[in-house]
Amino acid sequence: MKLGIVGLPNVGKSTLFNAIVGGGAQSANYPFCTIEPNVGMVTVPDKRLDKLKEMYDPDKVTPAVIEFVDIAGLVKGASKGEGLGNKFLSHIREVDAIVHVVRCFEDTDIIHVDGVVGAKKDIETIELELILSDMELVERRIDRCIKASKGGDKKSLAEAEVFKRLYAHLENGKSARSFDCTDDEKELISDVALLSNKPVIYAANMSETDLLSDLSENKNYLEVCEIAKEENAQVVPICGKMEEDIAEMTAEDKMMFLEDLGLHESGLDRLVTASYDLLGLISYLTAGKPEVRAWTIKKGTKAPQAAGKIHSDFERGFIRAEVVSFDDLMACGTMTAAKEKGLVRSEGKEYVMKDGDIVLFRFNV
Repeated sequence: MKLGIVGLPNVGKSTLFNAIVGGGAQSANYPFCTIEPNVGMVTVPDKRLDKLKEMYDPDKVTPAVIEFVDIAGLVKGASKGEGLGNKFLSHIREVDAIVHVVRCFEDTDIIHVDGVVGAKKDIETIELELILSDMELVERRIDRCIKASKGGDKKSLAEAEVFKRLYAHLENGKSARSFDCTDDEKELISDVALLSNKPVIYAANMSETDLLSDLSENKNYLEVCEIAKEENAQVVPICGKMEEDIAEMTAEDKMMFLEDLGLHESGLDRLVTASYDLLGLISYLTAGKPEVRAWTIKKGTKAPQAAGKIHSDFERGFIRAEVVSFDDLMACGTMTAAKEKGLVRSEGKEYVMKDGDIVLFRFNV
């Protein structure tokens, strides 16, 4: 899973990225500080792995991971190449989802690219550039469909009509995400790598004071929430600078620091969890002395395909899956006790995996 961090210059993207991966990204007070995208991996918080580690004392613990890409600041006119925009837009096209960092803090020492902070206007600036870029792709797709339909291909003609409707929708300044269409049409549109069709999370970057105060008093944060509500998107309030400081702490100091502030988890943990949920992902677990591990799959994945995440032979020679839920295993204390109580089930090829399933796959090739 690859997530692209986007936003206007100087909104805190690289500061947030530094906090995510423990440094490495340039962060400075001028536009286009980040030219080439920075890439880093971050683990998905999962307390279940800690419990399994206590139970199995494994040689290795491997959590699920997300890849974050810090993409340079976009500006008005990026779709036409302003601010090296076309290059940056191509980086966004490669990600699965977008983390849109929006500046919700006032600071006269940090330059705003338009001279004044305004969350709604900032979001609209980025969104418009993504839409304008998408319109070019959709226009080319319409032309190809029309050319193909000249030989009497009714399917191509029907596809052209769908993309014409989509073009009109984009022309009204609306994202491809909000386009009203059937499931079949949605699948057709997904063949085109549209930027405004990617799922999005808004990271509302604010000062530490604002984060720990009444959020309803932050005008910019409320503007972000209003836009997110229209799109059924999530908003994660976050203080990039504070997260960057936390990233340098030991696990114990981090926990004490958050407790002192009255916070249950860091903003980054919330962002990672929200990103995981955004893409409809879950984790199943494998546990034993050699390794305790979380495996990432899409919701609705059946057992053989889940087994294929470990090795293609597991899927090809799938016989059955021995499954126990994490909660049942914890309640019993040991796998042996769970088996004695009949809580370890034998599931076949049609079994749909659930988040937190602890699995042993049986296969033969």
